[in-house]
Amino acid sequence: MTMMNSMKSPFKINRGTIIIGKWHKKEYTILKELGYGANGTVFLAESVLGKVALKLSDNGMSIISEVNVLKSFAKVQGYSLGPSLIDVDDWITTSGTVSFYVMEYINGPSLLSFIENKDNSWVNVLMIQLLKDLQVLHDNNWVFGDLKPENLIINGPPTRIRCIDVGGTTIIGRAIKEFTEFYDRGYWGLGSRKAEPSYDLFAVAMIMINISYPKRFDKVEGGLKQLQIMIQKKRELLSYERMLTKALTGQYITADEMRRELIQLSSGKEIKANTRASVAGNVKTPSVHNKGSSSGRIQAQQKKKAKKKKRTGYLESILLIVVISLLYIVYIYGQLT
Repeated sequence: MTMMNSMKSPFKINRGTIIIGKWHKKEYTILKELGYGANGTVFLAESVLGKVALKLSDNGMSIISEVNVLKSFAKVQGYSLGPSLIDVDDWITTSGTVSFYVMEYINGPSLLSFIENKDNSWVNVLMIQLLKDLQVLHDNNWVFGDLKPENLIINGPPTRIRCIDVGGTTIIGRAIKEFTEFYDRGYWGLGSRKAEPSYDLFAVAMIMINISYPKRFDKVEGGLKQLQIMIQKKRELLSYERMLTKALTGQYITADEMRRELIQLSSGKEIKANTRASVAGNVKTPSVHNKGSSSGRIQAQQKKKAKKKKRTGYLESILLIVVISLLYIVYIYGQLT
C-alpha cells in the first residue's frame, strides 16, 4: 500500500490485496477502488459475506464519526437511505496503522444514469422517496449535508434510492462538515451552512435542477434570480417552479411538507407514474377526483347542468302536450259549429 499526500486518492492498493483486521481478524480481498473523498477512499472487496464496501482513512476521528452515524442509522426503524454497517477495525501496514470500516455494498446505477432514459415520472417517484427518508433522518437529529447525485444509487428490486456516502452527515445545529458547491445554499448566497432540514431540502431542489442540466452550469451572478432563470428555461421544471423556489429559499420547515406538495403536483397528470411508485417506495397519492379538487368541482357542475337540462326538457314536454291538446279541442269545436 502507498500513502500519498495529493489531490488524488491517498491510497493505492492493488487488486487481490488482503486486508486483515487487527482486532476482529476478518479478511477482505480488494477488488477495485470505488471512489475517494476528503476523508478517505472506498474499495469494493470480497468477504465471507460476499461483496462489501470498505473505507480506509488516515483520519481516525473521521472514521469514528462516520461509524457513529451508521450505528445511529441502524437504530432507526424503517430507514434505508444509507448503507448498513458491517465491521470496524484497524489494518497494520508497513506505513503504519490505518483505520477502516466495512459497510453494505450498494450496487446499481447512479441517479443521473438511471434517470437518463426514463420519463419524468421517475423523478417524482425517486424524489418523493428521498424526501421520505430525509424526514426520518431529520426526526433523528441528523442532516445529510453533502447530498448530491454522485452519492445517490438506484438499486433493487424493489427500486429504491440509496446513498453510498455518509461523510457529510451532521448533527442538527452544527456546521455542515462536507459540501459540494453546486448543491450548497451558502455557495449560491441563499442561506447559511448550519445543519438544519432546510439545508438538505435546498440540495433536493438542486438535484432536481441537475437532472434537467446533467452537466450542471456555472454560477454567474448567483442568488435566486439565476436559478429561477434556469428553471424557467426547462419545460419539465416549470410545473415545479413554485415548489423549487420554496425549497431554494428555505420556506419548507420539514421534508414532509415538500414531499406532500410534490405528491400533489404529481397526482394530476402523473397518475400512471405514481402507480409505479408503489413498487419504488410505497408512495401513496391522493385521488385526482377528491372533494375540493378542480376536477371534482367540474364534475359536480356538469351533473348540476344535466339535472337542470333534464328538468327543463320535462317542463317543455308538458307544455307542448297542453298546447297540442288545446289546439285539438279548438279544431273539434270548430268542426261541431
